[in-house]
Amino acid sequence: MAGAVMAGTAVAVPLLTTADGRAGSRPAALVIPEGWRASQVYDAIDKALQLPPGSTRKSLGKAGLKLPKDAAGNPEGYLFPASYPLRDGATPESLLRSMVDTAHQKFDGAPVAAGAQRNSVNVYQAVTIASIVQAEGVEKEDMGKAARVILNRLERGMPLQLDATLTYALGRATPPTTEEDTRVESPYNTYQRTGLPPTPIGNPGEDAMRAAINPTPGEWLYFVTVKPGDTRFTADYATHMRNVDEYNSLHQKGGQRSPSAAPSGGAG
Repeated sequence: MAGAVMAGTAVAVPLLTTADGRAGSRPAALVIPEGWRASQVYDAIDKALQLPPGSTRKSLGKAGLKLPKDAAGNPEGYLFPASYPLRDGATPESLLRSMVDTAHQKFDGAPVAAGAQRNSVNVYQAVTIASIVQAEGVEKEDMGKAARVILNRLERGMPLQLDATLTYALGRATPPTTEEDTRVESPYNTYQRTGLPPTPIGNPGEDAMRAAINPTPGEWLYFVTVKPGDTRFTADYATHMRNVDEYNSLHQKGGQRSPSAAPSGGAG
């Protein structure tokens, strides 16, 4: 989606909270914001436990995480955003297990399974949709519409063409992206490939997951956030392009344009 700031990339919440609030005190908890990518979670755990960079990532193989089969060992999407106590003896493995266990508590219930089935996806795919909705940075009240756009495009066999998946493919935190970026070879490049990306692109919270399983009814195929708090949804391509042009006029820098301005037309 043109111009969105990915959730969790500039979050004004403390990663570490201390028991007495004093600098240098032992952290009491680790706060994982909604939308953070697994790589951000790993870095935060390393810092919280005062471990060398890369320690948490290296510990994945011995963490014994109970992930869905579709995840193929990748915990992206299942490191649930919440506050986790840093008890004595806490390890990367114990924190990762707590996050995955919390995700299962949130995602494994009958309502989630039923909601996913109504939308012709499985639970893992619903988590992937929720992660995209979260990463697109729309307001809470627009999450259901964004999820509906994704489902409508999937149903029609249209590529999603979403900037959030593209920035994930490129290893970037936020847009803007360029038309050249849309040609990158990656299974996460939804400008070039149809269907959902192979895994979630971040770790969604409950609001985004709720939107993914209970999307707002509508025929929308496109959306763009012209400015914060002003996300416009439409089923009409010409209307969408006018909205994209307005976005570009407000945000264009150094010749960069939203890839949504490409002739094929992106979802967001």
